[in-house]
Amino acid sequence: MQEWIMNLHQIFGRFSPPSSAPLAVGLVGAGEFGATFVAQAARMQGLKVIAVCDRDTARARAAASAAGHPVERVRVCADLAVAQAAVAAGAIAVVDSAQLLVQLPLVAVLEATGDPEGAAACALAAIEAGRHVVIATKEAEIVVGPELARRAAERGLVHSPVDGDQPSLLIGLIAWARMLGLPVVCAGKSSESDFVWDPDGGTVTAWGRAEPAPAYRQCFALRDAGTLADRHELAFARTTVPDLCEMGIVANHTGLMPDCAGLHAPIARTIELPTLFRPRAQGGLLWGAGRVDMFNCLRRPDELSFAGGVFVVVEAPDEATGRLFAAKGMPTSPDARYVLLHNPVHLLGAEAAMSMLSAVQLRCSTGGTEVRPNVDLVAFAARDLEAGETLAMGVRHEIGGLGYALQPAQKLAADAPLPYYLAVGGRVRHSVARGEPLRGRDLDLPAESTLLRLRQAQDARFFG
Repeated sequence: MQEWIMNLHQIFGRFSPPSSAPLAVGLVGAGEFGATFVAQAARMQGLKVIAVCDRDTARARAAASAAGHPVERVRVCADLAVAQAAVAAGAIAVVDSAQLLVQLPLVAVLEATGDPEGAAACALAAIEAGRHVVIATKEAEIVVGPELARRAAERGLVHSPVDGDQPSLLIGLIAWARMLGLPVVCAGKSSESDFVWDPDGGTVTAWGRAEPAPAYRQCFALRDAGTLADRHELAFARTTVPDLCEMGIVANHTGLMPDCAGLHAPIARTIELPTLFRPRAQGGLLWGAGRVDMFNCLRRPDELSFAGGVFVVVEAPDEATGRLFAAKGMPTSPDARYVLLHNPVHLLGAEAAMSMLSAVQLRCSTGGTEVRPNVDLVAFAARDLEAGETLAMGVRHEIGGLGYALQPAQKLAADAPLPYYLAVGGRVRHSVARGEPLRGRDLDLPAESTLLRLRQAQDARFFG
């Protein structure tokens, strides 16, 4: 690990001599992710946060103060002139408008609002103002990421997903494996919650609650397909909207595709992944190679967590090498043909600076080199929808009343399934029965939506 860190230090050092002034950057969205970025940026060389934007300026000011900036040097600014004066005086300008923030002397913007419409508007404004963009809001990236990437590139800028969240970290792991010539059979992530089996209590705990699971004494260890069926008897959801959203982004950045619309998402131990995520012809779950998927990490209380980590299952170069990897402690399939490589953590805003530095110094995204709309996260009615309802995004960024699935991307149309996050704020035109796809003709979308406008432009660019 130390050699890899030193290598990165040397690579970035070639593009930024030690005497270079820190790069001036801004943050939009001072929530949990954004606050950790501000705090980490204050502890490192090379970046200087000069402006923070949030609708709640008190929250933005608190984030800057918690990072160690003196309170008197964190100034709430009502307009551009006041913000420019604050920055010129060496203070951090706190503003409530991304449109204002991007006019300050920044080289890059970290977008971390969590709001798909706000994120799209922020990214577009930053690109048009000549700023690099690192986007943390996956709910916008899955809808219009390819369009934003192309618009940035046309201006000599970078639009990038963010290290600190699973899509960018997984894309990097995939690229690393590909550079080594290791065929990626499956790439994925774990859910945000481990499934923790307590042998003493006979329970499995996930998502903050425990469920009786007496059968887990027999099905904790993988034996065959029936083992997975026994594990799935638990009353826990195995996927969430963010899971499919993130794997859709990875598909658009890498060309790896989902094996099925809802992902397999097994409840599995980490050591089982090379056995499960291999082609069916070899005893696995997949219909083919080159897939994205996810799993729910099953472990005992005394085992290492994988919650929020990423992995790739690769094909070993040959049988001897596969068995050598297994002897070195790497999880492999029983025949040692398939090998697990993984990063079990993501560090939120604390490692977001890597994407910022990559964009500004290397002029490279930490995402893919060719971002295309390969898949859409689409919506269907999870219950009967009534005419006149307005759809809103709630807890864990789920839209009430809607289900979700991944499918090959297609152009917006009256009869085409609607991208999931494009439905936020939409008004239901007529009743839609439970289980039916939500199509373009079913919703009135806000005409002023930047997200919609960008998606229409993306469709014209890629689908003609």
